[in-house]
Amino acid sequence: MSRPRYHLAAALGLALVLQVPVAAADDCAAGFQDGWARLPPVEMPVLGGFGTLHNPCDSEMVLTGASSPDFEDVQVHETRLDDGMMRMREVGSLAIPAGGSVALAPGALHLMLMRPVRALVAGDEVELGFEFADGTTVSARLEVR
Repeated sequence: MSRPRYHLAAALGLALVLQVPVAAADDCAAGFQDGWARLPPVEMPVLGGFGTLHNPCDSEMVLTGASSPDFEDVQVHETRLDDGMMRMREVGSLAIPAGGSVALAPGALHLMLMRPVRALVAGDEVELGFEFADGTTVSARLEVR
């Protein structure tokens, strides 16, 4: 192979090799399914948010926050039994295992959707964005019930 052809072949080969991690990263994105938000039984400035976060990747993903244009604040909380009382506390980060998922459910890990910026009724959808430690974000929608 002549030198110019060798350099062209090497450059093309390198370009293909460099594309593999990019393609793998694109295939490896967290997902959120079955999202819904529960209206409180009495008028309150907070809703609970639920669904399942999925991590199809080969390494753990760490959820560091969430936000929504439909709420002034969104936090991840856990409910747990503490000295015979059920208590909620904010969770600063949430690890989603490689190839695994984490359920956000009533009475367990869940989203606290605080101070809606508009009146919500059953059947509405709200937007949500999850932020991860690696800088990626995932958009989701929750059905208000």
